[in-house]
Amino acid sequence: MTTNVRASVSQILRNKDEGGDDEEEPKKKSREDWRKAKELEEARKAGTAPAAVDETGKDINPHIPQYISSAPWYYGTAGPTLKHQRPQADREGQFTKLDTYYNKGVDTTKVATKFRKGACENCGALTHKKKDCLERPRKIGAKFTNAAIAPDEFNQPNLNLSYDGKRDRWNGYDPEQHKAIIEEYQKVEEAKRELRAKKLEQDPTATEGDDKEEEDEDKYVDEVDMPGTKVDSKQRITVRNLRIREDTAKYLRNLDPNSAYYDPKTRSMRDNPNPSATECEYAGENFVRFTGDTRAHGAAQLFAWEAHARGLDVHLLAEPTKLQLLQRQYDERKQLLKTQVKESVLERYGGAEHLQAPPRELLLAQSEVFTRYNRDGTLVQGPEKQLAKSQYEEDVLVNNHTTVWGSYWRDGRWGYKCCHSFIKMSYCVGEAGKSVVLDVAPHNNNNLTDNKDKEKCENSSSESSASSSSSSESENDTRSKTEKTSKKKKNKKKAKKKKKKDQKKEKKAVDKLKKALEEEERNQKRAEHLLSVDERKRPYNSMYEVKAPTDDQMEAYLMKRKREEDPMSQFL
Repeated sequence: MTTNVRASVSQILRNKDEGGDDEEEPKKKSREDWRKAKELEEARKAGTAPAAVDETGKDINPHIPQYISSAPWYYGTAGPTLKHQRPQADREGQFTKLDTYYNKGVDTTKVATKFRKGACENCGALTHKKKDCLERPRKIGAKFTNAAIAPDEFNQPNLNLSYDGKRDRWNGYDPEQHKAIIEEYQKVEEAKRELRAKKLEQDPTATEGDDKEEEDEDKYVDEVDMPGTKVDSKQRITVRNLRIREDTAKYLRNLDPNSAYYDPKTRSMRDNPNPSATECEYAGENFVRFTGDTRAHGAAQLFAWEAHARGLDVHLLAEPTKLQLLQRQYDERKQLLKTQVKESVLERYGGAEHLQAPPRELLLAQSEVFTRYNRDGTLVQGPEKQLAKSQYEEDVLVNNHTTVWGSYWRDGRWGYKCCHSFIKMSYCVGEAGKSVVLDVAPHNNNNLTDNKDKEKCENSSSESSASSSSSSESENDTRSKTEKTSKKKKNKKKAKKKKKKDQKKEKKAVDKLKKALEEEERNQKRAEHLLSVDERKRPYNSMYEVKAPTDDQMEAYLMKRKREEDPMSQFL
């Protein structure tokens, strides 16, 4: 560690003025001086030379780099020092000490007997006003009664706590508070001793064991973990594993000593105490483990272990969906492989007719459900089909309907099957409603055809009318010329109306295209303007409503679009 004493210009001038002109100015170090300083530094690092000492007398580690040990020129050091690297006293925050904290409670040492000027008019305390008083408002304040004047609160100090001081859980703790707890415990113990002495005087034969039996049971539970208890370390309370007294005890379910085993230590009975009974209230604790979704969960866990053993990175709790999909694929492939093997065996060896056997209940003539069969083996009367229950009312028929709403569907709409009505809560008219719906349906379908089909139909109708008129002349001579002329006039009027409608449609389409072209030109000009402006000054487009472009807008865009690949686009 080389220490270069760098003095400021003002210090050099001050020293020159104090010493006079006789003293020489500071000279540069020669090569020999640099060599000696280097050797001294190496000797200090090796431990052969004593370390440098700062102004307080402390040794300076010679292995500290120069950029750390050398003080800046404006610091004004006269020798080697590390004071500039230590916390500066003028910049350090002045924090309060550990023994000072907010005062709690009120000052009971000074109790006033008369109302003082400037005190609270309600309670008489001098440290707050009436509007800040936290006591119950008195009917007549202490200002007028001079009675029950409350003591003054402490003037709380303005604490400047450090980071650790704010988070100190014991900050402000008074050790004398624990003395009160000890004194209370001692008083309770003295009272117990007096009671024991009185009992011994009354009954000299009593022993200390009788007193211990009367002690609190929870005290014994805290000392020793008894079976059947659970101690919660977070809440620090003892939870007893007790059954509800209204429930029947498990060991009373079956008094046979050879029945299911009951463990009194854990109060558990795993097997079914009455396995022969068809219905029972309690089927053992293992019943929950082997019913419901527990079997599926166990199968999934077993599949996950087997898959992990074969190199698949899958976990039941981390990736349940992935595991379920893999298990489903595995089961489907396994079932497919079984069916393929079964079919191949049947194709090779035959015997498919032996697999088409009647049900097992019919073969063994054993079943718990009453069923009747004919002589040929067909089912006459079987068990009633159990319908799935729902929280909604089912098969509720309203307004003369014989079927429910939703029993009929047609053209994307639901309705009633009894009358083909698509209106919910309508009145049923029976078969008459079906005929009305059937007559209306083809009429609606004809209205949904395209304009081209309409034109074809009108043309064909006009041609058919002309042909029918010509045929009618040949077949029926009774028709008069007036009827023919009237038909021709009607056809001409229809054609004129159709032409007018087509012209109006064309005009509307041209106008829409013109508007779309004008709008496209405005959009292009606005886009060019935004591109020329600085991007920081561009407006936001968050309120812009996004819609699908119409056919006219698309046509205008294609007409106004610039085609860069077109060589003639530069001449436009």
